[in-house]
Amino acid sequence: MKKIHIPVYFYPLAAMLFWGLSFIWSSLLLVYYQPVTIIFIRLIISAVFLFALIFALGKFEKVERKDYKLILLSALFNPFLYFLGENYGLKFSSPTIAAVIIATIPVFSPLIGYISFREKLTPVNFIGIIVSFAGVLLMLVARDLTLAADVKGVVFLFCAVFAALLYTVALRKLTMKYSAIVLVANQNLIGIFLFLPFFLLFEAKSAIAVPLNSEIITSMLLLAILASSVSFVFFAHSVKLLGISKSNIFSNLIPVFTAIFSYMLLSELFTIQKIAGIVLVIGGVYLSERSKKQH
Repeated sequence: MKKIHIPVYFYPLAAMLFWGLSFIWSSLLLVYYQPVTIIFIRLIISAVFLFALIFALGKFEKVERKDYKLILLSALFNPFLYFLGENYGLKFSSPTIAAVIIATIPVFSPLIGYISFREKLTPVNFIGIIVSFAGVLLMLVARDLTLAADVKGVVFLFCAVFAALLYTVALRKLTMKYSAIVLVANQNLIGIFLFLPFFLLFEAKSAIAVPLNSEIITSMLLLAILASSVSFVFFAHSVKLLGISKSNIFSNLIPVFTAIFSYMLLSELFTIQKIAGIVLVIGGVYLSERSKKQH
């Protein structure tokens, strides 16, 4: 049987498409559930799906005892802290604003690279950070200079950015030893136990009271299988094939996908100011990543 050749760039592109759509699916679910409930359920579905796939494909790998701490640490950053920041940020802001702030992750990658691996910082890196911040501010500040988004949402989203950056550092070390699907499955399994106490203490009663409908089921399955499973496997595989910098550059497509589908599915309004903000953020990411290529 002839082996199907999949282009390398398919993995990061597909991952960013599903992550862009995840803001839409999460927004739909936030109408019915609180953030922890959404994360908890999507992780259960994702873990079951991934472990079933691992055993079906015979991809089971034994994790060395010395790597348990690093896998636990990576799970603390993502899914635990990242999803808390992203979902609570999304609760207090629009899908597009959330996606644009999350898209600043690669802009700050050089700082984490310098701190963790002493990678060289250049003036262009700092220009990229300034341009991206200008884009975020342009989207967050209304014409009368008041905030167009809740401060709480912005703070939560930048906490998610910070968690994602720390996650990539741990991921870089782990992808050299384990397959992407095994890593994501174990991280999501650990994430279930991290979220369990919060779900039982604060949201279980309200979650049980929500009657299921087709929108909830469809959005949750798409979120769990595509955004929490397939996307992370694709991204981890992309990091392995392309490295952190080249993989992260694709994340500037997340707000583009989110903006398009927010307009199509949620009828989100777009102004020239909002479009200009998106362009500035993407431009800042491009400058930062171009600097890495030149050095």
